[in-house]
Amino acid sequence: MTERRRDPLSGEWRTFASHRQDRTFLPAADACPLCPGSDTEVPERAAGDIVVFDNRFPSFSANPPSPSVDATGLYEVEPAVGAAEVVVYSDRHDATITDLGPDGIERLVHVWADRYAVLGARDEVQYVFIFENRGEAVGVTLHHPHGQIYAYPEIPPMVRRDLDSARRHHDVHGTCVVCDVVAAERAAGARVVARNRSFLAFVPFAARFPYELHITAHRHAASLLDLSDLERRHLAELLDVVVRGYDALFGFPLPYVMSMRQSPTDDGEWQDVSHLHVQLTPLHRTADKLKFLAGSELHAGAYVTDAAPEATAADLRRAVAEAASTT
Repeated sequence: MTERRRDPLSGEWRTFASHRQDRTFLPAADACPLCPGSDTEVPERAAGDIVVFDNRFPSFSANPPSPSVDATGLYEVEPAVGAAEVVVYSDRHDATITDLGPDGIERLVHVWADRYAVLGARDEVQYVFIFENRGEAVGVTLHHPHGQIYAYPEIPPMVRRDLDSARRHHDVHGTCVVCDVVAAERAAGARVVARNRSFLAFVPFAARFPYELHITAHRHAASLLDLSDLERRHLAELLDVVVRGYDALFGFPLPYVMSMRQSPTDDGEWQDVSHLHVQLTPLHRTADKLKFLAGSELHAGAYVTDAAPEATAADLRRAVAEAASTT
């Protein structure tokens, strides 16, 4: 069963992929399907090469099966058309994204841009979502360093909500809301963690998670395709700095979800309010305590955060400085 069903209460589309129950779950290192070898999913390759392939257990695919149930006037159902790709960062099973170094992360940024362009050109795709889940705390099933790319047939709900909010801001003020946020954070400085010539890393003013970070382009760039090669390099360098800081924060590789917000790929109507940024949301609120999504977050959609953004930004600035001093 692989299909999409629309919830009549919220209007949101939900995807069902029951075959994913059978996917590989936390295998031993010598049985990892992402390590290179003739009996795995990844071919032998030169060290440092990045490999992209279709997920063996996809949530979306170019030719999905027909839905298992019939649609009615109340309940809409559609095939789960789209794409689900795996991006393997390294041939090293024990590596993390920081082991790539700025050069390796820069290659990854170019791969992300290529897949955004290729998948976004497909007629059935409206939004390309690049993300990485790192650590068992966020539910990873394979420890080998990798990310994923989903190509959705519609703009997903959280992204659409933010775009609608950005459109309202633009209609009232005539400006991009993310451009205004970047300017405000640069002026205030209290929540800024790191920066370079092209990108700013900061804890959001209204962060959902204590150590949430956004890495945002200084100038208005709707997607990776709008960045120069030098700006892509700067994104890689700042991402390297930030994740090294995360790992220094509590003295272990910090689990997180990382995702990239870019313009929808359908018709260009969102270009003026889409501003490229990376969101990182670790679940830890201390070294040994997690920020769980419970009643208020899951059932009301209202986040309650356990620490002040200004305080966590100061923690992260210290961690970034510590990481820099040991490299």
